[in-house]
This record gives sequence, C-alpha cells and structure tokens, in this order.
Amino acid sequence: MRAREPDRLGHVDCDGVQISYEVHGEGEPTLLLLPTWTIIHSRFWKLQVPYLARHFRVITYDSPGNGRSDRPLDPDTHGVYAHLRYTQQVLDEVGVEAAFLVGLSQGGQFGVSFVAENPDRARGLALIGAAVPVLQTGPSERGRYIMEHFEKPYPPQTLSAVPKGGRDDPGDWAKYNRRYWLDDLEDFAWFFFGHCFPEPHSTKQIEDCVAWTLETTGESLGVEWDAPNGDIEAYRDWASRVECPVLLIHGSDDYIVPIGVSEELARLTAAELVTIEGAGHIPLARDPVKVNLAIKDFVDRVAEVGAVAR
Repeated sequence: MRAREPDRLGHVDCDGVQISYEVHGEGEPTLLLLPTWTIIHSRFWKLQVPYLARHFRVITYDSPGNGRSDRPLDPDTHGVYAHLRYTQQVLDEVGVEAAFLVGLSQGGQFGVSFVAENPDRARGLALIGAAVPVLQTGPSERGRYIMEHFEKPYPPQTLSAVPKGGRDDPGDWAKYNRRYWLDDLEDFAWFFFGHCFPEPHSTKQIEDCVAWTLETTGESLGVEWDAPNGDIEAYRDWASRVECPVLLIHGSDDYIVPIGVSEELARLTAAELVTIEGAGHIPLARDPVKVNLAIKDFVDRVAEVGAVAR
C-alpha cells in the first residue's frame, strides 16, 4: 500500500521511448522530483511525495530502464542529454511552464544541466548528495579503480559484502563491474546500498533499494554506463550558468559522493549548503523530516521572493 496514490499517471513518448510519470496534488508551485541512477525508480521519493503534495503539485518520472518506463538498449536513450529531453517533455505533458527541480545523486546531473539550458523553466533547484562531477582534482582512487576494472572479469577473491580493508579500500569495489551486474545484480545491490546507508538500523531502506534494483537488469545498467554524458568541464560550465536559487543537502558521512562535491557546487552556483550530521548518501530515506522541511522551507522562501518581485 502506498501512503498516497497519484492523482494522475501516464506516459509521454520521447522519440519512441515511453517515459512514465505521476502527478500528486494540485497546489502551486510545482515540484519535479527527478529520477536518479536507473538502479532504482521513482518510488525512492516515497517519503517525500505524501508530505510535499499536501503543499505543492509534485511530479515524478521513471528513468528508462526501471519502473513503468521502457527498457531501451540504445545508449543514446540514457544519460544527461537524454534526460534534458525527458524532463522538458514531462513538464510539457503536464502543462507546467516552470518548476522547482529536486534531485538525488545522479539526479543532480539532470537538474544542473536542465536549469542551465532552460533557465526560464526553473524556479529553483534542490539537490541531495549531488553526484555532479565538478571537482577538478579528477576521480578518486576508488573511481580510478572502477574505471580500470569495469570491463574486466571480476576477481571473486576481492569480493565481500563487508569490505575487508575498510571503506577506503578501492579493491572492494570490484563488484562495480559490468560482468558482475549481469551475473549477480542482487548481490551488487546489497553491497552498494549497504554503503549508501552507514546509519545504524537501515535494514528496511536497504531492502527497499535492493527490491527496486531487481526491477531493472544488469544489461540496462551497462547500457546506461555507455550513454553519452558531459565531462567535468561541461558540468562546471552548466553549474556556472545556473541562474535560479539552489539548495544543496549533503550527509556528513556520505561515502558514495564526498561532501567536497557539494561544497564546490555551492561555490559555482552560490547555493545554500545544508549538512546533515551522521547521514549517508540517501538522507531522504533515513531522515525524511529534515529533508522534507528543508525542501519546503526553500520552496516557500523562493516563491515568496518571486511573488514580491512580481
């Protein structure tokens, strides 16, 4: 049972790809809760939609490859450039001229690029654990390890649900591997989301994410990996062109995306940065009250300033 059923749901055809969307509530302004990595679908917003829809109109949509959207195997139907089209067409379908965009992790890439390319359609941008590659230091040791081993046969002797060398041992990320996704996606999901939730007593949140992972396939994740995406300079350029107000929320114990990413993104966008102490990569699932109130306060403040300006 869902805490709140959608008031409207449907699909929009984007160059032959069916993208599913839901609309909750009727209030203004409108919030578009963006998808994140295809490994989970839009139900990850389940603790935000019921609360926010009491105050605003809320839209969600599923990335291709999961949820009720199509499962295309063309890399061009995935990635940031495809989501520029999907976001625009979902807003058009629902009849929304401008919205507040909210994103988690990879959804930060979709949000930053969209508001930079479509400033007239963005009233504000709120990002949580934003996985936006803006640091000029290049990939971390873990990132370099993943890039080096992603296409290689995975070495089973390095794999364990609990990292042998601690969370800073890049070798434990051998499961972040195209072949392992095909062979044992469920085990990868347990490993990955175990790292997303360092908070004690996160069993239910991890179980939810593993279940949502099993609604996609390792093949879909591999195709998404091959999608055309911007490089660091492209994202820094997009970030520097963001004109709307920006709120960044980041967990102090986020092991997936270091808080330094949000600190640099805040510098580039003149954003407000809120740190949630002790939180991991997905605080909206473990500390939804703080996240929900932060989003609502941000939207209310921006909307009030806009109303005065008019």
